[in-house]
Order: sequence, then structure tokens, then C-alpha cells
Amino acid sequence: MTDYFEVHGRDGAARAGELRLADPLATPALVDDSVEDAGSLWSEDREVPRGYRALLTVLPHRAFPAGTDDAVQEAFAVDYPDVDYPSAAVVTSDTAADHGADAYVLSDAPGFVGHAAMFREEIIAAREALPPDAALYLSGVATPRNAATLAYAGVDLLDAKRARARGLQGFYLTHEAERFLADLTELPCSCPACRGKRTVADVDPDADGEAAAAVREDPAVFDRADCADHNEHALRSELATVRRRIREGRLRDYVEGQARHDQWLTAAFREFDDEYRYVEERTPVIRDAELAAASEDTLRRVEIQRFAERVTARYRNRFSNPLVLVPCSATKPYSDSQSHEQFHDAIQYRGHTVSMTSPIGVVPMELELTYPAQHYDAVVTGRWSEDEVSFVASVLRAYLDRNDYPRVIAHVPDGGYREICERVAADVDADFEFTVADHPTDTDSIANLMSTLDGELKYGRRERQHNTVKALADYQFGPGAGDDLFADVDLRITSRYPKLQVRDQNGEDADGDGGEQLATMVPQYGVLALTLAGARVWDASDVPTKRVEIDGFVPHGSVLAPGVVDADREIRVGDEVVVEGPDAYAVGRARMFGREMADSTRGEAVQVRHVVER
Repeated sequence: MTDYFEVHGRDGAARAGELRLADPLATPALVDDSVEDAGSLWSEDREVPRGYRALLTVLPHRAFPAGTDDAVQEAFAVDYPDVDYPSAAVVTSDTAADHGADAYVLSDAPGFVGHAAMFREEIIAAREALPPDAALYLSGVATPRNAATLAYAGVDLLDAKRARARGLQGFYLTHEAERFLADLTELPCSCPACRGKRTVADVDPDADGEAAAAVREDPAVFDRADCADHNEHALRSELATVRRRIREGRLRDYVEGQARHDQWLTAAFREFDDEYRYVEERTPVIRDAELAAASEDTLRRVEIQRFAERVTARYRNRFSNPLVLVPCSATKPYSDSQSHEQFHDAIQYRGHTVSMTSPIGVVPMELELTYPAQHYDAVVTGRWSEDEVSFVASVLRAYLDRNDYPRVIAHVPDGGYREICERVAADVDADFEFTVADHPTDTDSIANLMSTLDGELKYGRRERQHNTVKALADYQFGPGAGDDLFADVDLRITSRYPKLQVRDQNGEDADGDGGEQLATMVPQYGVLALTLAGARVWDASDVPTKRVEIDGFVPHGSVLAPGVVDADREIRVGDEVVVEGPDAYAVGRARMFGREMADSTRGEAVQVRHVVER
């Protein structure tokens, strides 16, 4: 049972948490001053230590280096005692298991950190085998340059041993490089170790022999002991940046840039991109954070791949009008941009607008608020790479395979947009009508778009609202959910976009607004938030319900992990969930993924929105 570590926030596999010592420690963090090692059992038998609330005690252990034969590890396995103080067990990626500790030290970490494929394999093996609410501790591997990638992979605790050792060897570490101390002519840092100091090369670049030795003895000269202190300061500073990035939901943005400073780090996060299941399970489905699309690696992000998959596998077009493909805009949501206002004035509800964009793919107008469609910011150069063209083309092709339109109108400029359309047109049974003369917003192009839609019937506000709500339900709850969820409901939409309220006209509502309220559209994320009545409609429909089973209590505000009996394994952070127990029925938003809810002993599992006592 994990008593002294708690996860407060998640950004993919990375966690922002707290090691709950007498002096709590925000994680990911260095624990050099917060750990007491009870010692190795290889050298002698050791008593179970007394332990202290103020320290994380590493229990007596046998550590194995990377590559140790499984039979050897099994033969010398340690039975860890159940203790009532903050504790850590030493395991390898092969022997990782629940020993009731708060943290787990991977003794084989020095053997795989630096090797991308092995790093990915061993970290995932450990995280999958260990309790989800326990901290993962890697000792002797952290530097300012790799700390962000270690946290991104799922590491919670580190130490400064390697950074300090490199300093004593004469290597000056920063978040982007490792330099030999003798080569520094100035110190690019103002930490306490560097402040007021000068390098040997700066004092006397020509000194050698006894003269150089005399220079190094000068208290004002930056020496190797200072270098070790600096390296630790740099590592602590980097981890502060990492913690902030996790809390903001923007660690991946940082890692994509940071990892470029070392080839193995770039390879490492790409290896994790290939482990879609591991990362996707841990990545929130919604968040109010900007997604920076700064490189082609962004195309491989879980958020991008998941959005594309849901649009092409869940979304279904319900308009009978022609499809109008338009370019995206820098302004989000697209409908707020000047260009899309011009497109709207030309289309006048006579066509179904779908935006094309890298890195998202295609965005039907009903989903323009849905994360990450309104949250990304891309580098705009006017030039498309082959990877971008291929990805967006594959998404558009899959979209058209699933959705039928009487006509396809491509109001897109030359270059990448047109190339995508021409590639797809050759593969699908549809003729693309191109309407752009020079630029999508020039007078001739807008006139072409207007005239191309002559004779098409307009769809009304009611149809637009109903289709928007059903499209959100498809995206959020699964294929066909928009129809199945409201199959037995006399649907009525009130309020104005983007705060649509979904009501059942056959029901009664206490606010007197007409009909029982089932859900509200949340404009920050582009999803539906259910009421209790909406949760019961979901329960009664053919749409699979994401359910959290709890003990006999009535939750107020939150359901904590100890109160969870079981949870649907398909639940992701940010999902709508039904909470049900002997004494209560509730609806809310998941704060953990399903397996984590079921297996954790600490932390907030569900943020409850509405609850009724049974």
C-alpha cells in the first residue's frame, strides 16, 4: 500500500506528485537529502531499520546490474517487510512487483539509460508491473540534459550522483551540453556555485605547470568541487522546469526541443511514440493547454493520433449538403478568424465546412472546439513536408471513405493543400471541385465559392445544433453514440453556441427552461458534460458506459482512489464517467485512467459533478 507518495497531475506518462515526508517534496525531484539507505544484503545480513517519517528509507536489498540472468535474480530475491514509514524497494525491470513500498529503485538503470530502445523497454516493463501510485526512482543516471526525457518516460525520483560525479571529473553540465571545465573561458550560469567565480582559462589562459596549479588554488577560481555544485544546481533547476511543464500539460512540447541536444534522447521519445498503448492510456483526453506543433515529431503525438482516429472512426457526417474543404487558420477556433468569416459568408450554410490542417488532419466544423483542434499552434511557412502531406492525406482519405457527400468542393490554395486533395481524389470515388483562383480570400476565389454552391439548400439552426451535439457524442463516447444516446429522447437544444444545453422535451426540469437537462457543451474543451439525467440516459442506451464502482458512501466533490472498488479499463483522464455504489449514483470527470483508479490507494480518482443519495 502506497502511503507516502501521491500523484496530483499527469501529462502522458509523466506525473507531478508529492513525496509525503515530514517536509513534503514535489516530484519529479532529487532525493539525495531525503533518502536513507539501509544497505546491501550482499555484504552482510541487515536488520529491518527503524525508519523515520522525515526520510525515504531504502530497505535492505540485493541490487542486480543490467543483464543479470533471471535465474540468479530469482534465486537471490528479497522478501521486503511491511513497514509503516516511507520506504523504497530495490528491484530491476525484470523483478518489478508490488512489495507495498512507496517507491521502487531500478538497480539496472545505469545499464539501459543512454540506449533508447532498451530504455523504453525497461521503463515500460517496470511501470506496468509496479503499483500505479508508487514512485519510480532511478539512481545515478540523471543530468540536466536528460532529466526532462526521464520524467516524460514516467520517472518520479532522481538523484544528483551522476551530475556531481561528472563535475568532479571536470565536466560542466547544462540543460543542453556537457563541456570540459578547462575549455570554459566564462561561466554561462549565475547559480551560487558559479556566481563571482572565474575560470582558469579566464584568469590566465597561458598558465601551465606550477603557474596553472597556483591559479587553480585561487579561491576566486571555479574548480571541480564548484563544478559538482553547479551541476547539481543545474539539475534542480531543470527539474523545476519539468514540474512546471507537467502541471501546464506541456512537457512534450519541451521534450521535443530539449531532446534535440542529444541523439539518444531524440531516439528515446520516438521509441515511446511507438508505444501508443502505454502513452495513450496515461494521456488526458482533454486539457486547456496549448499544443505546440513545432516539428514533424508532433504528428506522432498521442493527442494528434487519437484525434485523427476518432474523427475517421467515430465521427459521422449528418448533413446532406456538399463538403467544403477549407484551409485552417492561425486563429483558434477557426470560426473566429477573418478568413473563416469570409468562407462562412460565402457558404451561407449551403455546405458542410471541414478544415484541413497539419498536424491535426481534418476538422469538421462541429469539432472545432474539441481538444486539440482549438489548442494547437503550428509553425506556418507555407511549405509542407512529405510527412505532413502523407499524414493529412491519409486522414482525409479515411474520412471520405466513412462519410458520403453529394459533392466535394476544395476551396484550398496551391501547394500542400491542393496536393493532398489531388492525391485523395485519385483514390476515392469523388470529383473534387477546386474554387481558389489565387488566394482563398481574394475576391475571385470567394466569388467562385459562392457560385459553386448556387442552388444548394441551406441547413437551419436547429439542424446545425442537433448535428453538433451528436457529433460531440460520437467523438466522446464512441461510434454511433450521437444517435444511440438520444434514440429515446425528444431532443431540444437551448442556449447559444458554444454553450449549448441538451434537453429532453419529455422530461421536467426544475429551472423551468423547458425539458429536463441532459448535458451542457463545455467550450474550453469541446465536449459534453452530463447531468444525472444525462448519465441515466447513457446508462440506458446501447452506448458502452464508462463506469466507476465505489464502496458504500456518498461522494461530495471527489471520489478518492481508496473508495474505488473497480473501474472500466477504457477510462482515460478527462473522460465522463458514471459513478455507482450501494449508497450513491453520480456523474463526473475522471482524474485517473481506469486501471489506475482500480489499483491505486491514494489520489483523486473522479471529480464529481452531480450526485444523488440512494
